Amino acid sequence: MTWGIISTWQMSLDGVTKAAEQLREGRPSGDAVQTAIEDVESNPAFNTVGYGGLPNAEGAVEMDAAFMNGDTLSIGAVTALHDIAHPIAVARNLSHEQLNNFLAGSGADAYAQRHGFTNKNMLTPEMQAFWGKQVRKNATRHDVLNTHDTVSVISLDYRERLHTGTSTTGIFMKAKGRVGDAPLPGAGFYCDNKVAGVVTTGLGEDLMKGMLPFKINELIRAGATPQEACDQAVYPFVDELYHRSGHIGAVSVVALDKAGNWGVATNTEFTFVVATDQLEPTVFTAERGSHNTTTIDEASL
Repeated sequence: MTWGIISTWQMSLDGVTKAAEQLREGRPSGDAVQTAIEDVESNPAFNTVGYGGLPNAEGAVEMDAAFMNGDTLSIGAVTALHDIAHPIAVARNLSHEQLNNFLAGSGADAYAQRHGFTNKNMLTPEMQAFWGKQVRKNATRHDVLNTHDTVSVISLDYRERLHTGTSTTGIFMKAKGRVGDAPLPGAGFYCDNKVAGVVTTGLGEDLMKGMLPFKINELIRAGATPQEACDQAVYPFVDELYHRSGHIGAVSVVALDKAGNWGVATNTEFTFVVATDQLEPTVFTAERGSHNTTTIDEASL
């Protein structure tokens, strides 16, 4: 296999299709990651990422994003970023910085402004009205916990370079300044050209307890396939966390190794998108199977 890309959620299909064409033309995997994520960030139909994302408890859209280069292990990340069209572009730019590569809140905003990233009011009228309605009816814990779909992408190019990226507006009605797993290295993503890339989506407060991307990377390094590594890391973790705390949110991971082999594991019904030099962009559905395995089927669109 000469190139491949895998991304969380069906909402990334159009972006992955554009990114796959770039990879087919020989473009770098970092460009493909950014293209796939920016497509989702731009689409107000998707209310957990970018423009049209669900606001926090104060009615503001705060965005988290991260980018990792598997060659240099360079990382860039932002959290609680406001009114910038493409958080993933800011995160990627920060990955070139030797110092000060993870910025939060007003610091992230100032960096984006200083470097000329496109300003945009990310709160749509529809989401502002929805937020107001939920405030009036006192949004429940259930409302909060079921709005957390991060777009997370791994890409491999013909030069065997891996990159990962994540972008999200986080859970609906979150506290101002709340940070989930998406921008956190090792918890929301990890990438190493010598091994694999791994990314997550789900409830950040639970995902950050598992450090699953780093664990899965190390299992692959030790000889497991991406699918074996995902199964071995995810299912014991979610069972143990439920045993200890009595509850567990959504936990989903996807992985892509340096040879283009991929894997996925999840404790909920979960869609993801794959494209390779041998497979046109395809949406799959995954769910937990028996004996700590994952059942994967092509989705019916």
